[in-house]
Amino acid sequence: MAASSGGAPSRTGWRAPRLTHPVDADLSVPGSKSLTNRYLVLAALADGPCRLRRPLHSRDSALMIDALRGLGAVIEEVPGDGDFGPDLTVIPLRGGTPVSRTVDCGLAGTVMRFVPPLAGLVSGTTTFDGDPHARRRPMGSIIDALRGLGLRIDDGGAGSLPFSVHGEGHVRGGRLVIDASASSQFVSALLLVGARFTDGLHLEHVGKPVPSLDHVRMTVETLRAVGVAVDDSVPNTWRIPPGPITAFDVAVEPDLSNAGPFLAAAVVTGGTVRVRNWPEDTTQVGDAWRRILPLMGATAVLDGGVLTVTGGASITGGTFADTSELAPTVAALCALATTPSTLTGIAHLRGHETDRLAALVTEITNLGGDAEETVDGLVIRPAPLHGGVFSTYDDHRMATAGAIIGLAVDGVDVENIGTTAKTMPEFPELWAGLVRTAGGPDGAPDAPAPRATA
Repeated sequence: MAASSGGAPSRTGWRAPRLTHPVDADLSVPGSKSLTNRYLVLAALADGPCRLRRPLHSRDSALMIDALRGLGAVIEEVPGDGDFGPDLTVIPLRGGTPVSRTVDCGLAGTVMRFVPPLAGLVSGTTTFDGDPHARRRPMGSIIDALRGLGLRIDDGGAGSLPFSVHGEGHVRGGRLVIDASASSQFVSALLLVGARFTDGLHLEHVGKPVPSLDHVRMTVETLRAVGVAVDDSVPNTWRIPPGPITAFDVAVEPDLSNAGPFLAAAVVTGGTVRVRNWPEDTTQVGDAWRRILPLMGATAVLDGGVLTVTGGASITGGTFADTSELAPTVAALCALATTPSTLTGIAHLRGHETDRLAALVTEITNLGGDAEETVDGLVIRPAPLHGGVFSTYDDHRMATAGAIIGLAVDGVDVENIGTTAKTMPEFPELWAGLVRTAGGPDGAPDAPAPRATA
C-alpha cells in the first residue's frame, strides 16, 4: 500500500504475539529505504526521466518525495509489478523562479541530510524542520559543509533543525573538509549531489572514524551505476568530477535490514523463515544477517534468491561488532540468549531516531533483563524476562525489537507499533501472517494475530 503523505504514524497499543511452536514462513519484504531515497535524489538530478520499480512506500519515502516535489521535481505513481505498491516515475528538477518552500523531514535522516545540499542547486529559500526529536539529531557537520560550499544558512547558531538554505541555482563545489564521525549520511549527502557542482567535489573526512561505512559504499556504488565517476582510492577521501547523472530505470532491492525481525522469529522459535528475492550481491547492511544469525545458533542458506534461516535449539550470545542499524534486532535476540553478549562499534546509534543504546537498556531492563551501556555499545546478560510495556520512542526499530522479545515472553505490550510506518507500514500485517504459520498440536495457530490493547 502506498503511503499517502508524510504524516506522523498513529499511536496504538499492541500486544506482541507469544509463540510456543516454531514458525514456518515464506515472505517478501518491501523495498529498501536506503536505496529508494538515494535513487529518488539521483533521479531528481538526472539528465532525463527515471523510473523506480518496486520502491519502498513508507513515511520516510513519502517525506523524501514531498521534499523533492517541493524543490520542483515531478514524481508520479504508475502501475508496477511489486507486492507493496506502485512504481515511481521522476522528471528531474529544472531551473525556475525563486520561491520559498518548507521541507518536513519527520524523523528521516536521509531527508534532513540528503536534501539540503540539493536545495543549494535550486533558486530560493528552503526551510527544513521535522518531528520534535529531529531537532536533537546531529546536523552540525552538514550545516558547516554547506557554508563551506559558499551557501548562506540560517540556523540561529544551533547547528540543528530548523534551518534555512538560500539557494542560487548553482554550487561551486571543489575541495571540502568535514567531520563525519557522527553519521555516514553526512558523506553520502554530499556525494549524491557532487557531480552537479560546478567544480565537482573533493571531499575529505577528518576526525574519528566514519560510522556505518557500508552505507557510504552503498552510495558510491549507486553513483557508479548511474554513470558518476567516484574515486575513493584514498581512505577518507572521495573525488567526483562534474558531469551528468545518467537517467535510469532500476528495480529497488528488498530491505534486508527490515527482513531482520522476521528472520529473528525463526531464531526465537526454532522455526524456519524464507525471505524471497534476496540479492546475491548487495551493498545493503542487512546482508550481514547471513553472518550474524549463525553466530547465534541458527543456520542461514542463500539459494536461488531465497534466504532460509532456521533456528537452533537455543540462542547463543557472543560479541557482535559494527551491527549498525541491525543492532536493535540483535539486542532483542541477545536479551533472549543463554550466554552473555557484547555489541561494539555502535556509539553513533545515540544520535539516531532516539538514543537507541539508552532506549534498549531501559526497555530490556524494564522487562527484567540485564543490560547496560558501554562507551561504544551494549552488554546484555541472560536473565528471566517478564511482560510489561515496551516503549518505542517513535523509533521503528525499537518497535520491532519489542515484537521479537514478545515472541518468547508473555504479556509484552509494544507501546506504538504504528511507528513501523517509518520504513515498513505493512509490519503488523506481515507479523500477523508470520504468527499464523506457528501451528500448535491441532494445526491451529497457537497465538492470536496482533490486536489493539487498551
